[in-house]
Amino acid sequence: MNPVMFAFLLTLFAGLSTGVGSALAFFAKKTNTRFLSTALGFSAGVMIYVSLVEILQKGRVALGEAIGAKAGYAAAVAAFFGGMALIALIDKFVPGFENPHEARGVEDLGDSAARERQTHLYRMGVMSALAIGIHNFPEGLATFVGALADPALGVSIAAAIAIHNIPEGIAVSVPIYYATGSRKKAFGLSFLSGLSEPVGALIGWLVLMPFMNGAVYGVVFSVVAGIMVYISLDELLPSAEKYGEHHLAIYGVVAGMAVMAASLILFS
Repeated sequence: MNPVMFAFLLTLFAGLSTGVGSALAFFAKKTNTRFLSTALGFSAGVMIYVSLVEILQKGRVALGEAIGAKAGYAAAVAAFFGGMALIALIDKFVPGFENPHEARGVEDLGDSAARERQTHLYRMGVMSALAIGIHNFPEGLATFVGALADPALGVSIAAAIAIHNIPEGIAVSVPIYYATGSRKKAFGLSFLSGLSEPVGALIGWLVLMPFMNGAVYGVVFSVVAGIMVYISLDELLPSAEKYGEHHLAIYGVVAGMAVMAASLILFS
């Protein structure tokens, strides 16, 4: 399969996992918090390990070959923290009470439906979908670039982001479902919010493609590493802690790192 097509399909898979969260919200009466806590921790472990051990190092090497070892190292570090700053700025423009990365279970959103007016719930769902769409642009680029660099690496990143996107599907679909009574409308909006991930990958790639060389690759890899570490620390780990026990989240992190390390050894 064409490498670009494979990378795009992986990004599509990761983005559309919001639909899984939407479906779980409709058919589950209670969130399996122990499983979700471990899964989110696992996702964070995968993303932190692969970002620091693999993606940032690829960026450093590419920049080192382009502009020299010392300057390349400094540029990679600057781009890494630049990626963190980028996603932090995106977070800053998401209203706090509507932030889709706030951990919420199925039963929590059902309770809020009983307390809040339908118009407020609908607005909350729509704003969550919009906010998720904005967040998913850089996540889509991270998956896409990782898959282009190494298909096995791309699969690991896509799986981690897919797990991360499941609670987002709940955050979008449940308020809209309780506001409108329409599963179809709720699922559709959740589905569309996930589509922003492959769209972000495609736009990012089209913008960067004319300028693509070793130095640009290095900067992109380093920025992507920063984005993924920030997402893990700011969103995944706090959500894992809130959904379940502290140790379950940590066990998930360690397991994610171990699985990622093993896959890099086996497929390198």
